[in-house]
Amino acid sequence: MRYAVLICGVEDEWTELNSATAGQAMTEISAWVRKWREAGKMLSGGEELDSVAKAKTIRPGPDGPVVTDGPYLELKEVVGGFLVLETDDLDEAVAIAATWPALTGSTSVEVRPVIE
Repeated sequence: MRYAVLICGVEDEWTELNSATAGQAMTEISAWVRKWREAGKMLSGGEELDSVAKAKTIRPGPDGPVVTDGPYLELKEVVGGFLVLETDDLDEAVAIAATWPALTGSTSVEVRPVIE
């Protein structure tokens, strides 16, 4: 089964990392991704997302779609990226996601089944 893994947290925590700390985190994340891809558990298609400050939200309006800057809601925690795992069951997907190397501060990892 396939599972979406959503990497969430407070965006300011990520952007305030100094370059050495950010570089180390990306090295650890790259190694983690490589490990699970080589194990056949991670599918292609995951991506790191840019800042919510660059996002646009489209909602229905009385005269057609209405486009606003940023996310629809003012949230502290946002989705910063996503991955797709293919595992035997939810427990295995959760066990893999729980090893996310950047699980610090406000960061959380959400695992959701993909509808087949």
